[in-house]
Amino acid sequence: MKKMIVVRVDRCLGCKSCEMACAVEHSNAKELAAAVLACERVGSAVSITACQGRAVPIHCNHCDDAPCVIVCPTGAISRRSPDDPVLVDKDRCIGCRMCVQACPFGVIVMNPSGRGAAKCDLCVARQRQGRDPACAEACPTGALVFGREDAALRNKRHEAAERILAGSRKQTGTSGQ
Repeated sequence: MKKMIVVRVDRCLGCKSCEMACAVEHSNAKELAAAVLACERVGSAVSITACQGRAVPIHCNHCDDAPCVIVCPTGAISRRSPDDPVLVDKDRCIGCRMCVQACPFGVIVMNPSGRGAAKCDLCVARQRQGRDPACAEACPTGALVFGREDAALRNKRHEAAERILAGSRKQTGTSGQ
């Protein structure tokens, strides 16, 4: 079953902990202070975007029919199976920027430390260690949650049902007891 990062916009504070965690995870140093001291230029694959007075985490959705995979002339962007993330092979990337243009979410960028494209890889190295992606692990409010798609959607439906019931209790003046 496919795993994904589920965004809960209503919980995002815009603290950018996810951005920092992503940048540190993809640095050579793997530690904030060491990356800063080494003057590493590391980008983040998640970005907090302000929209209509809210903070919205935007990241790669690892699309089923990923436009970036389709347009990549060298096959540097690919996925092994439908349940795997869309990944960039930095050795094959020629930096043509076709993927940047094709991404409907604007989340593929050129690597700040050199040539080639950079995007979310769902922290595959961390997953092999049984850990969640850095952005989800760092989020203090649970605005980013990593899990199976069916479970995540079931949880979102349950939370929506709770909000609906809470609203109906306010309208009828009952406390739910």
